[in-house]
Amino acid sequence: MDSMKLYVGNLSFSTTDGDLNNLFAQIGRVESARIITDQDTGRSRGFGFVEMADRSEGEAAISQLNGTQYQGRTLKVNEARPQERRPSGNRNGGNRGSSRGDNGGGFRRY
Repeated sequence: MDSMKLYVGNLSFSTTDGDLNNLFAQIGRVESARIITDQDTGRSRGFGFVEMADRSEGEAAISQLNGTQYQGRTLKVNEARPQERRPSGNRNGGNRGSSRGDNGGGFRRY
């Protein structure tokens, strides 16, 4: 039995972990439910992740909840993609060149 991690987007900023857990528990066994919050303010970022105990329950949750109304918002529910590694430190992705990328590509600037 494989678990399935789901992305849940377009959530109301007032939705809690418990709300998310209760919503998905109506469909199947929830292993975890977490709203993602802003590191600086602690406010919800409007999305979260739910891990369903069984892949078939996760697929049922997608088909039953994606596009439905919850707390005044239209939910987006799909299988979560693996998180891409982000470089630590600076916010421009570790590229020391400009955001246009004209400082790379193997060409030397004189």
